[in-house]
Amino acid sequence: MPVNKTVSENKEKMAKAMDFLHEQLKGIRTGRASTGLVESLKVDYYGSPTALKQIATLAAPEADMVVIKPFDPSSIKDIEKAIKTSDLSLAPIVDGKLIRLNVPPLSEERRTHLVGQVKQLGEQTKVGIRNIRRDANKHMEKQEKDKAITEDDLKNGRKHIDDITKEFTEKVDSTVKAKSDEIMLE
Repeated sequence: MPVNKTVSENKEKMAKAMDFLHEQLKGIRTGRASTGLVESLKVDYYGSPTALKQIATLAAPEADMVVIKPFDPSSIKDIEKAIKTSDLSLAPIVDGKLIRLNVPPLSEERRTHLVGQVKQLGEQTKVGIRNIRRDANKHMEKQEKDKAITEDDLKNGRKHIDDITKEFTEKVDSTVKAKSDEIMLE
């Protein structure tokens, strides 16, 4: 039974690594404007870094524009500063109580650079997943050494962990390929 618990706990950790990858990929722009570009952008809001999506309404009314409407109009300057200092390379246009971001089409060179970033994030996620596998195997080896599980349990547990690792690695590869294709097609 302890092997099943170890396997399920590590499957959850791998799922969290995938969720983190999805969050990271939202912030990488494709040819279309998306609120995902800015929603996790940190804004210095009353002295503490706060995600933009927590202090403003975000919308992408057109394919090449993101509109940011802060809940507190006095935070417009802080949001504008956060956008300017980010690596988005977008110029915010303050329009009264809201900010507009025009998202220009991507050049071929920029698309290639973004695909490289996506692949790097995918590799980092796969390394994290393999580290989870390594830790799970070490944990099961310790359990077997302490006579908490049998040698057969250890062998079966390793097989389950390897199968789950392979499944999540393939998910990372397909997610990276889909995002790369989306960047290159737009």
